[in-house]
Amino acid sequence: MVSQDVSAPAPVAVSEPPPRTPSKPPPARRDPYFDNAKYLTIVLVACAHAWQPLTYGGRAATAAYLTVYAFHMPAFALISGYFSRSFDMAPGRVRRLLTGVVVPYLVFECAYTLFYRWAQDDWKYPFSLLDPWYVMWFLVALFIWRLTTPVWLALRHPVPIAMGLAVFASVSPDLGGDISIQRTLQFLPFFVLGLTLRAEHFDRLRTWRVRLLAVPVGVAACVAAYAVAPWFDARWLLHKSSVTGQGVPNWVGLFSTPVLFCLALALTACFLAWVPGRHLWFTALGAGTMYGYLLHGFIIKSSRFFDWYDHPWLHSPLGELAVTAAAVGLITFLCSGPVRSVFRFVVEPRMSWAFGEQRDAPAKAAEPVRREG
Repeated sequence: MVSQDVSAPAPVAVSEPPPRTPSKPPPARRDPYFDNAKYLTIVLVACAHAWQPLTYGGRAATAAYLTVYAFHMPAFALISGYFSRSFDMAPGRVRRLLTGVVVPYLVFECAYTLFYRWAQDDWKYPFSLLDPWYVMWFLVALFIWRLTTPVWLALRHPVPIAMGLAVFASVSPDLGGDISIQRTLQFLPFFVLGLTLRAEHFDRLRTWRVRLLAVPVGVAACVAAYAVAPWFDARWLLHKSSVTGQGVPNWVGLFSTPVLFCLALALTACFLAWVPGRHLWFTALGAGTMYGYLLHGFIIKSSRFFDWYDHPWLHSPLGELAVTAAAVGLITFLCSGPVRSVFRFVVEPRMSWAFGEQRDAPAKAAEPVRREG
């Protein structure tokens, strides 16, 4: 018998896939709700600034002004706090703090000072980086708030402590006005509250039950503002000084500060409850609110310096509506893409030449901030 040698089949070479190179995590998607909230908030800021000259003798305009001023900057501070939760003094975040807050402050504080000197023909007007002019106070406050964020996140009860500092500022007439310390401390509780919030808190606000409840609250606020418009001093809502500046004893600040905080918080909740959560035509403008905030002050102050409100028609109901429409159109334009492209070099400069190599760990940067307790 002839044996047949059957050879084994040749093994098939299986090629292993090449090792994967670590890829960058996909960029986080922007939530349209918060972009909408930021845009609508900056619209309220512009409208309130535009309404201020209309409050002299216009009761309806004064009521609208008081209602908006009661919560628009608290809402701005709260949203800023919510988006500052991840600030941990890492080099990359410090760099963004410097380029996104400090550099714009230095540039625009100089620009506003020169603008004032030119418009008022007062070239002796003092220049001081410690005395922010007009809208620039918010950048100073934001720098201080964000720089102290790790401290607030480490505390078990940060909001009551921030409220204590706000009360201290409101009862301290000798605290001074350098670096807008009064406003920085009196608006601090809203920023710290924003640090403690999570997405689910905003989701609860956006239920129809809360939205329907917000309607009578908002109406009541407008009616109350109309009732007190002839005699209420709006400086209570500006928080530029201690309560003694309103002609009352300093102990009044022990009560007025928490009351105004609760009022602002209630109106902010009503406002945020009705902010749409889907993409709309203005959603993309929410990324440019800092541009609108920094630039609109030149137009607002020009209207005062050059007497734009001297026309009697502007103080009629139709004129007030026209001023409102102009303010909305102006701030919308200033938040738009073309304006951002022109002014990005001063509002969001890269300045890679000024910093060393970034050493932030990507995983750490993507990890959400968590607080115990």
